[in-house]
Amino acid sequence: MCCEVCIFDVSMKNNINIKNRKAKFDYEILDTYTAGIKLVGTEIKAIRDGKASIAESFCEFNDAEELFVINMTIQEYSHATHFNHNPKSERKLLLNRSELKKLHKEVRNSGLTIIPLKVFINDRGFAKMNIGLAKGKKLYDKRDAIKDRENKKRLDRIQKAYK
Repeated sequence: MCCEVCIFDVSMKNNINIKNRKAKFDYEILDTYTAGIKLVGTEIKAIRDGKASIAESFCEFNDAEELFVINMTIQEYSHATHFNHNPKSERKLLLNRSELKKLHKEVRNSGLTIIPLKVFINDRGFAKMNIGLAKGKKLYDKRDAIKDRENKKRLDRIQKAYK
């Protein structure tokens, strides 16, 4: 019985951290939220294996004002039978009603968008997603970000040479 508890604790400490690396480059993040994801059995198992991607995904409201993540890829679970899931299906995000109303109002009125930033497994073993209320960057903003990053690298190299 002790071995079962130890195996359970090891699986709960699995550090899954799937990031959207291009999000901060393409968008200016104004506000962030943590939402739960409604998943089926094989989807959560695939996420625990690290077989998911949120690189091209975005979030959208449906007619009933429920928030869904679109274009999130969760690869099929390798040990599943014919009950496997669809890799590109829409998945419902779980937030408080007040947060959903606030996000819906911001998206509708000011033309902002909601993008997934990170998918992770919390301490209780549930899949969570950090989402960001974002405003798209213009091309010149992206150029400025690249220029700032390169200047920072050069400065770090110079400081390292004189230490």
